[in-house]
Amino acid sequence: MSSSVEVLDISQALTRRLFPTVTTWNRLEARPRTVAFDRALRAEVRDALWMLTKQWQMGEFRGSDAGSPVSVKTQIDLTRLTKYQPGTNAVEALDYAVPLDTLVERRNVPLALNGRAIALDIRVAIGRYWLALIDGVGSYRDAFIDAYPIATPDPTRSDNADICAHADVRQSFAALAGRAMDGGALIEHLRAGAANHAYDGVAGVSSVDFGALDDRATRLLAWYARAFAQPSADNDAWIPPQLEYRFAVSAPLPDGGEKVYVADEFYQSALDWYSVDRTVDGTPLDALPDTSVTGLPAHSIGTTIPIPVSFSGMPNTRWWAFEDKKTNFGDIDAATTDLAKLLFIEFALVYSNDWFVIPYTLPSGAVAGVRGLVVTNVFGERFSVDAAGSGVENDWQRWSLFTIDARRPGKSAADPSLLLLPTTSLRQESPPTESIALLRDEVANMVWGVETSVPLANGDTKRGLEAARQTRAYLEARFAASGATPPPIAAPTAPIAYQVMTTVPENWIPFIPVHIDGSNREIQLQRAAMPRILEGDPNPPLKVRPRTVLLRQGLDASPPLSYFVHEEEVPRAGVQLTQQFERSRWSDGRVHVWLRVRKQTGRGEGSSGLGFDNLVDSPKTS
Repeated sequence: MSSSVEVLDISQALTRRLFPTVTTWNRLEARPRTVAFDRALRAEVRDALWMLTKQWQMGEFRGSDAGSPVSVKTQIDLTRLTKYQPGTNAVEALDYAVPLDTLVERRNVPLALNGRAIALDIRVAIGRYWLALIDGVGSYRDAFIDAYPIATPDPTRSDNADICAHADVRQSFAALAGRAMDGGALIEHLRAGAANHAYDGVAGVSSVDFGALDDRATRLLAWYARAFAQPSADNDAWIPPQLEYRFAVSAPLPDGGEKVYVADEFYQSALDWYSVDRTVDGTPLDALPDTSVTGLPAHSIGTTIPIPVSFSGMPNTRWWAFEDKKTNFGDIDAATTDLAKLLFIEFALVYSNDWFVIPYTLPSGAVAGVRGLVVTNVFGERFSVDAAGSGVENDWQRWSLFTIDARRPGKSAADPSLLLLPTTSLRQESPPTESIALLRDEVANMVWGVETSVPLANGDTKRGLEAARQTRAYLEARFAASGATPPPIAAPTAPIAYQVMTTVPENWIPFIPVHIDGSNREIQLQRAAMPRILEGDPNPPLKVRPRTVLLRQGLDASPPLSYFVHEEEVPRAGVQLTQQFERSRWSDGRVHVWLRVRKQTGRGEGSSGLGFDNLVDSPKTS
């Protein structure tokens, strides 16, 4: 804005201060007198004594004149994992063709529950692959579709509730009935016995084609084994009573011993070095032939050049160099309690140029220990560097990184070896095929397994409460359509009635506390069942059975087995279990797909509303 005061003589006005003003500065800018910046960039020092004084004030004269490292000579002891023990099963040789997390986490893909076919999508995919395999071996396409059909659902039968209670499932079966082949039934037939053949019970198959069909059946089984990684009965690492995986691996040592790593409670989303503990009692896994050969040299000696650590936005160590503004360390907001952030800032701003990297390539499954490390600096001095985690095993002041904790550590020397598990780094996860929530109900004094998501017969997933309501509505409709006459009920004569027990949704599966044999105090949680009471049904009520594989443990065995869960596995916060498919690509390029279980902390206690011996208002009669 221009001034309204006219000044005729500016020099006299300034001298006599005729017009006082308030002057503020918001920016100071240099006024260069030349276009050359050579002299400015030379950073000439006019007062060297002042700079020496500032160095003395900042304590720089107390530093030691250390040289930069120019070469590093290392001796590394090498071995490799060769044994694998899933759960409490027999020890087997570790298969490096399959990732370790696949070996540990894989679960059987269920094709049937309670004797009824499920996973229609997988069954149809198997059938489609089989029909493609036999293309050119006779004309047996229609014969195999007729021999392994997908049945049309009958909505008038109560035992079809798992299909007909859900409209989308019934439509899927009806659309594929008579058009597609149930390949899962063929797989089950071939795996039931070595003497079974694919053409058993198939009409019109010529004996001339038996050999070709047997060859196709072998290829079908091999394809199914590649498509889904599944454990056998003797190498499953899942421990149902503990709701966790358990496994052990070991590597041979030059002195004939073994280095054993154990995971008693693995349930996390990723398998890595922190998932296992190292045993110190010296007990090896069971002996196996050819597991003492690792294919690696026992000792590796080499010399390399250390590389300074660098990271994005790292401050330049020379003060006169220009830096970009990708990383603004001055904008970091750290409170006094953010110790990790403060340590990181101190490393990045003060000590970043003091760290060096010594590259060394290890194969998957290797166990490497640095026996010796000698550093040579620019002055020709040589220094031997000890591991940061050296010392006594049970020393509480010992700290290290990427080292394995010892089980029951003693006063022996610590082992700073590095374990590189043969696991995948990236994986794809499907939506949960089923999920349950184990929660405590203190009012009812029991634990409930709430099926929050249940698998349907066509391969889809539905909310557990919605599926339970649809199933009950279907059964009630079938009972009403049967024409059965319910027993007469006398009209109430009192204003109150005695209620034996209340009911809960059918997706709530009870677990009741039972004493462990030989103990009067220790208990376990045993799976129980609620009765399904249909209004007016004179028949004894049937038991409501779980619809998830995780809660049906032992139910489909012959004879059915009880299922117990350790009480300590269900804390007050509860537990959430999900089962889902995992997909990953291994180092040889092969794709592995497996079904795994993940356990997470629940959301607290719950109330089912279950009660016994209640007095309620009598129902009103018209």
